[in-house]
Amino acid sequence: MLQKTNVNTITVYASSSPGIAPVYFEAAKELGEQMAALGIACINGAGNQGLMAAVTDAMLGKGGKVYGIIPQFMIDKGWLHPDIRELTVTPDMHMRKQLMAQKSDACITLPGGIGTLEELLEIITWKQLGLYTNPVIILNTGGFYDSLLAILRKMDAEHFLPHKTDDMWTVANTPKEALRLILDIKKPLTP
Repeated sequence: MLQKTNVNTITVYASSSPGIAPVYFEAAKELGEQMAALGIACINGAGNQGLMAAVTDAMLGKGGKVYGIIPQFMIDKGWLHPDIRELTVTPDMHMRKQLMAQKSDACITLPGGIGTLEELLEIITWKQLGLYTNPVIILNTGGFYDSLLAILRKMDAEHFLPHKTDDMWTVANTPKEALRLILDIKKPLTP
């Protein structure tokens, strides 16, 4: 059984697409339920569809906390999850991503499209530059990120990455494994 350590918030990057396979929704729901059970708050983009909404719904359904960070233009388009009470509205996407990173003790990336991929690669870039020092977990549900991971390994093998990739991200295959990895990495130091 997972036990809470000093992790208070995890940013979850996830798809807002509604028409994807059930296996991804199941993993998103499981992640949200486990985070809520551990008392870890979720930071996300406050969307009302897809995996982002599935994590939010699971968190709130189990009494967990969700902090949504969303640009005003997305609210204007009707994309705001109606049940998120802790909300920060930003003027643009850049501020949204900056706040999501600043407020988190770790990041988990679920499967997603271009926006999710961009968020993942940006947080890895920040990690490489020393701007983000917390764990970055890629949740590889059903092998979704296998092709991306192959490209990243090729970049590493051909010396396009200046740091050892093990220091920049970790891959998990299940929500439980993702949380275990974060909790293991973020264990408080004992005197």
